[in-house]
Amino acid sequence: MLLQALSFSTLFVLFSLIFIGGYVSASGVGLTCPDWPLCPQGLLPHEDFIIEYIHRSVAATTGVLVVATMAFTLKSKAAPKSIKITSIIAAGAVIGQIALGAIVIVERLHAVLVTTHLGLGIVLFSMVLMTALYAYRLEGKKALAKAQ
Repeated sequence: MLLQALSFSTLFVLFSLIFIGGYVSASGVGLTCPDWPLCPQGLLPHEDFIIEYIHRSVAATTGVLVVATMAFTLKSKAAPKSIKITSIIAAGAVIGQIALGAIVIVERLHAVLVTTHLGLGIVLFSMVLMTALYAYRLEGKKALAKAQ
């Protein structure tokens, strides 16, 4: 049950991050916060930086959730190999996304890097979605075994 809730929460936060990232890109505010990882005024940014700051904050939260989900799947003895593999790939992808996000800022939104960031985000979303689906299947099998 905990793995189900954690994986779904991770998926929800990640989807929100993708939505916010799309807004950041489409509205052209990707460089309003030109420093990385913090904005010029530190942890509490000026209102001019708020959209990009929210994107980075949700990205950090997503990173923690993805790694926590991986830790729970690896710790679970009942988790099949498939969920462990998707969660490991997701954790690698989220670390890559954070590093790539930093490079995108340093390189001033180079188009190839922004596109790569989006592509890796799709891989990350796919792996987190598969992890959540495997978690629900795992919990369903546990409930079925208890009922019998």
